[in-house]
Amino acid sequence: MRAARSGRLILPILLSPDPVLNVRCTPVVGDRTDLARDMLDTMYAAPGRGLAAPQVGVTERIFVMDATWKEGLPDPRVFVNPEITAREGAQVNTEGCLSIPDVPRRIARPASVTLAFDGVKGRRSEVFTGMAAACICHEMDHLDGILITDLPEAPE
Repeated sequence: MRAARSGRLILPILLSPDPVLNVRCTPVVGDRTDLARDMLDTMYAAPGRGLAAPQVGVTERIFVMDATWKEGLPDPRVFVNPEITAREGAQVNTEGCLSIPDVPRRIARPASVTLAFDGVKGRRSEVFTGMAAACICHEMDHLDGILITDLPEAPE
């Protein structure tokens, strides 16, 4: 039996050039509910829109995201063993990264992505657009050991 969880746990966020940030993550096996909760608490406290496991020192394929909470529309999401299965269109946004503070970069991303991931009721797929699509691509890059400073900057 698991003890009751009390309070928030804010995890330390690794900063570049920590080598863990350049590791390709392995699939999640087992229950990572506590890690996901701690990652969401950490993301909101940072404050960010997304946080991938390697940013908190865990080299597993899990990330959390809330692309709209800063606009007053909270929608916390957890993605386990995610895989982008389709990309469409194009958009350019200025992205920040919690592991590379104060170094924003203009990055080209798809305008829409289809993401397959493990959920509470098994494997599922969902389409994301706009800021959510960009955020997903950013966090997926983290799971593959890629930082925004590894990507070409988009022209203005």
